[in-house]
Formats: sequence, structure tokens, C-alpha cells
Amino acid sequence: MNMKPDLLIANLRKTVANGVIKIRSGPNLFSFALCVFAAIVIIAGGNQQSINDISNYEAGKVADRDITAAIAVSFRDEEATRQRLQAALRHVHAVFWFSDEVNINMIDSWNAFCDFADIDRAQALIAIESRYPGYFSDETLEIYLSSANRASFREYGLEALNAIMNQGVYTYHRDEIRQYDQETAELIRISETGSVREIVYYDDIITTTGTRSALREIVRNSDAPVQFKIIAEDLLRPFIRENVFFSYSESAKNMEETMERTPPVIRNIEPGKKIIRKGFIITEAEMEDLQALYLSSPGRDPRNTAGLIFLVLLVFILFIILLGKIILGRELSKNERYLLASLVGSYIIGAVLLNNFFPALEGFPVSLAIPTALFIMIISVFMGTRPAMIIALALPLGAYFAGAFDNSSYIIALVSGAAASTVLHNAQKRMSLIKAGLIIAVANCFAVIVVLLLKQSNFYFYPVLLFWAALNGIISGMLTLGFLPPLEYALNAVTPFRLMELSDLNAPLLRKLFTVAPGTHSHSLMVATLAEQACQDIGANALLARVGAYYHDIGKMENPDYFVENQTDHNRHDEISPRLSATVIRSHVKLGVEKAHSLGLPKDVINIISEHHGNSVITWFYNKAMEQEEIVSVEDFIYPGSPPRTRESAVVMLADMTEAAVRTLNKPTAAKIDKFIQQLFDAKVDHGQLSDSDLSFRELEMIKKAFVKVLAGYYHSRIEYPNQKEEE
Repeated sequence: MNMKPDLLIANLRKTVANGVIKIRSGPNLFSFALCVFAAIVIIAGGNQQSINDISNYEAGKVADRDITAAIAVSFRDEEATRQRLQAALRHVHAVFWFSDEVNINMIDSWNAFCDFADIDRAQALIAIESRYPGYFSDETLEIYLSSANRASFREYGLEALNAIMNQGVYTYHRDEIRQYDQETAELIRISETGSVREIVYYDDIITTTGTRSALREIVRNSDAPVQFKIIAEDLLRPFIRENVFFSYSESAKNMEETMERTPPVIRNIEPGKKIIRKGFIITEAEMEDLQALYLSSPGRDPRNTAGLIFLVLLVFILFIILLGKIILGRELSKNERYLLASLVGSYIIGAVLLNNFFPALEGFPVSLAIPTALFIMIISVFMGTRPAMIIALALPLGAYFAGAFDNSSYIIALVSGAAASTVLHNAQKRMSLIKAGLIIAVANCFAVIVVLLLKQSNFYFYPVLLFWAALNGIISGMLTLGFLPPLEYALNAVTPFRLMELSDLNAPLLRKLFTVAPGTHSHSLMVATLAEQACQDIGANALLARVGAYYHDIGKMENPDYFVENQTDHNRHDEISPRLSATVIRSHVKLGVEKAHSLGLPKDVINIISEHHGNSVITWFYNKAMEQEEIVSVEDFIYPGSPPRTRESAVVMLADMTEAAVRTLNKPTAAKIDKFIQQLFDAKVDHGQLSDSDLSFRELEMIKKAFVKVLAGYYHSRIEYPNQKEEE
């Protein structure tokens, strides 16, 4: 599910307003350490003689000499400003907006319900239970349908519902309004003349938990019949909906406007003022004055400070926030964060060192000596195109603010990175990296030509720089090809190239599966076809789903004869108890995971193996055990895995279940298959097996259609035509 823009902005503002980025994990701490090291390199690499005039002064220590202000200094008192801002923000109102659309829908729903009062009682009861299953108690329906005045209940109910809905039913969480005024809030109502804002007290608002008491009070004070008052609470409660919602954007706007209106606290230091007095203990306020005086002193090079600030903000905030769940829709793994921090830190530090300690010829852009595309292509392969695009924009910018790149180097690095972020999209063969290197070489040459034209350089610069531009792209592709295998092994990561290698049906393990369990092998191929088609339709990783399907049942190789697809005329389960049968069936998941670990399969593939049955019950043997034994524990008949946590894993589960179940259909037709698959999907949804997979109902429908399309084609020779159905 995509995050709403106002929620995204509110989260970012909240992060900035807190003033602190939490370092809660190893990768975050590692990236912060790289930022600090990069800042040191930037300052030292600039060959600046930094004189620390206040290094011997510290709050709480005795000053060894006097320091007097030679110039007038005005500076912002951060602590006083923070306190003033906090006091102002405590009175900012949270903003809620009133939805007329909800009221209209509520009225339509109530009128639709009341329409049933105009028909026969028995038909009305059937219609109500069909459209509103479980909404009302039998007693309430009995009183409502048996009342001679039930037709008049429409207006009384409408009056009560309008009364409570016009007052507003609020929905919010305490955490959402914690940073705002805790007594009053601001309510926005949209009318024909425009928006109307009013202040409401939290003590007076109605929430979903308070609708019953509010409804009871409204009905009690009305002139409705006694019969209506008896059932009004239970009859009307199901139609009440929240119609006042917390507005992240408007509330954050109030907060931002308050922050802008609140002036900072400015402190002034007059010339001749004695900041530090010899022999006295230095206070915190004196240290603040001394720090302000030191920063205002002439002769301090702003490049070091600017480079440090921009580098730390760029790298660390980019690592913690921009490449988190807000932008990517998923959390990066620890290995991915370590890899990302290492690449970003190495790039910026290397660029600074190369620029300051190994200067090239005059007019030679530094970025031509740095394989920018190498860093971006590695990120593209391991994390995807979107993170690669973000880093392709951030890396050259970080190096630019660090002082390593001039305008020419920045343009070349930006073009090279942008080309590298897209050139490997959907690539599945390692030789694509060589082709990518050639494309990047062309992009580099184009960037060099643009730079030379903008600088109006002489033509004898063109051949040399074009040669280095082409060489930079080609070497980047070759280095990526060389670095990928060890990185794949070290990170145990899923890359398109590794998945393509694992998808080779001539791999030793898959050949062994074909020999030992041919039925399981055939089943896995069909599951792979179903899963791949479905993932393509919903935009998931089809290659990962196909590979996961190939390997999802490798645990069956240990006891192939106990699985129906490998049996011919003899069922081994007829000779053993249902409990033992379930143990054998359950074990194939654990055995498959162990075998996958021993083979060094990627974690995502192993997750598919462990999750392809979820924690569902082996129904056949459980029911059989219930017939034979008095006491049966369902725990003994549950698969040892967990419900799928990714879309790919969920699709493989559905494909595995569907392929096995459709085999049992007699004369399968497209209509039969469609109806049967829908029943299977509904069962998985009802049992909560898809709750953690982020699959939407729309995607489930697309998956079902993909399955029907593949299976109908597979069983086409047995599809009944309309005239055959009529004869039957």
C-alpha cells in the first residue's frame, strides 16, 4: 500500500523536528562512523591549517587567561530558541476535517435498509440477513419487523443519525495528536460558501467508542415511539461511521506556520566585553559566547564547514530516511545497509583523496578517474533500479559539496551514474554488464562533449578526454562483472544473474529431483509456470517466484513415495497412522530448508521454501485422525512454517495449492477452474495465511486470472463446450 503524501510529509517533518536521528542498529552506526571519517578526510584533505583557539576551554574548568570580544557579535541562542519554540508548539491545534460524503453514504445506507420495511416480513428478514449479516440481534429484528409503525421508523432513525453525524464521529490515535494542544482542536467543515473552521474541545467530541452513549442520549430526548427507543441503539449503531478525520497535512501546516512565526532568541556581544575571566570557572553561557565569537572570527575557511555539514546530512539522512520504507516501500536488510554505507563512504572519501592528494593535469575532470558507474551498477543489481537512481543523484552531489568535484566533474559523474542506474533494468545475463559498460561509455563521451563545449575548450582536449570517458565506462562494466560473484557469495543476496543460474533445470539438484521424485519435479515446473505468470501480472519479482517454485519441494526427495504425485498404484500412507503420515508430510518443509541452507541458496528462496505451506493444517490426515482417535491435538498436524511475508512467497503458496488441487477436478473447464480457485483463495484468506504478504484483493483477482489462463490452456483438450454441457 502506498503511503499518502500528507503522511509522508508529516513523517519527514516529525523526523526533522525531533532534531535527532536515532542510531539503533549496526548498519546505522557503521554509516555514521563513515560520515565522521569522511568529514575528517575532507578537512584534512583541504590542506587547511585549522587553529583551535578554544581547545583549552571547557565549561566547569578554571580559565587561565582573559578573552575579550574585539568585534560585535550577534548569535542565535539555540537553547532559549528551542524552549520558546516548544512553548509555542504546545498550543498548536491539531486539525480535523468533516466529511459530508460519509454522511451521504450513511443516509443512503439507512434508507436502503428501511426500504425493506415496505416488503413482506419474511422477505424483509431474508433480505436484511443477506445484506447485513450479523449486524442486528434476532430480538432487534423481531421487534422491528413486527412493529405496525415500522414504516415511520425511517424518519426517527434519520433524525437521530443526522444529529450524531452532524456533531461528528472522530477517528484518531493519541500518538497522532500528542505533539499538539491537548485540550482543543480545530475542525474544518466544507460548505457551499467555503470552508468553516471552529474550535472544539476533546472532552466534547464523539469517538467510535462513545457513539452508543451519545445515540442513547439523542433517542431518549426525542419524541419517537417507545418501540423505536427500545431498539434504536442496536438498530442505528451499525450505520454510524467515522466522519471526522485527522488531517496530517493541515496539522503539520499549522505546526510549520507556528515555527516560522516564532522568532529566534538573539544574543548580542558588544565589542570590549570580557567573555572569559582569568581565574574564574567557565560557565555554559560563557562557553556559548566564546563559541559564537570563535565562529565569527575572520580567516576561517567555510569550505570545510560546508563540506562537513553537507556530507553528514547528505549521506546519513539519505541512508537512514530516504532509502528507508518511506521511499522504497520496504526496509533494507542489514547486509544491504552495510553494502550501501560502504559504497557511499568509499566513493566520497576516495573522491576527496584523489582530488587533494593525487592531482591530475589541469583541465582533467576528477570524475573520469573514478568509476562512478561501478558503484551505481552494484547498487542496481543488489537493490534495484529505484535505489540506484537515488544514489546516482546523491553521490555526485555529495562529492561536489565535499569539494572533490568541480562543475565539470559533477556533470560527468551525474550522467554516468544516471546511465548506470537504468542500463541494467531487467538484465538477466552477466554478459549484459559488458553491454552496459559500452552504453555507459557512450553516455560518458556525450557528457564530456557537453562539458568541453560549455568550457569552450580547444579541440586538442577532445581525443584525450573522450578516450578516458570511454575507458571509464568499459572498466566500470568489467569491474562490476568481477565484483559481483564474491559480493553475491558474501551477502548471500538474490540478484537477477544468480537467479538465472539457479533456474537452470540441468542443475544437479533439479536433475536429482527429476530422477528421485519425477512427480514432484513435474509439479514444481507447473507451479513455477503459474507463479511466474502471476508475478508478471501483479508486478512482483517473477524470476524469484520461478526459482522459489523450482526448489520449494526439494525436501520431498528424502521420502518421495509418501507424496501423492510420486505414487502409482500403492499408497504408503495406508500402512501407517494418520499422525505418522502427517509427520512425514510436515517434515518435507524442514528438510527442504536444511537442504537449501547446505546448498547456500539465497535467503529469499529459502523463505519461499519455508513459507509455501504457511502454518496451515494438514486437513486430510487431521480429519482421519479425528475419526480414529478420541483426543487429537491440531498442533501435530500443522506445517512448521510461517505465513508468507512477501508477495512472491504468497504467489508460490497459492500456485502450489492450486496446481495440486486442480488435479482432482473431473473434466476441468475454465469456469470450473475459476470457481474452484476462488474457493481455494477464500480459504487461505479466511485462515489468515495471506495477512503478512501485502497482497491486495485486486492482486488476488489478477493472480486467479493468471492461474485460470495457464491451467485452462494446459487442460484445453478436456474443456467442455456449451453444447456438451447442455447434453450432460
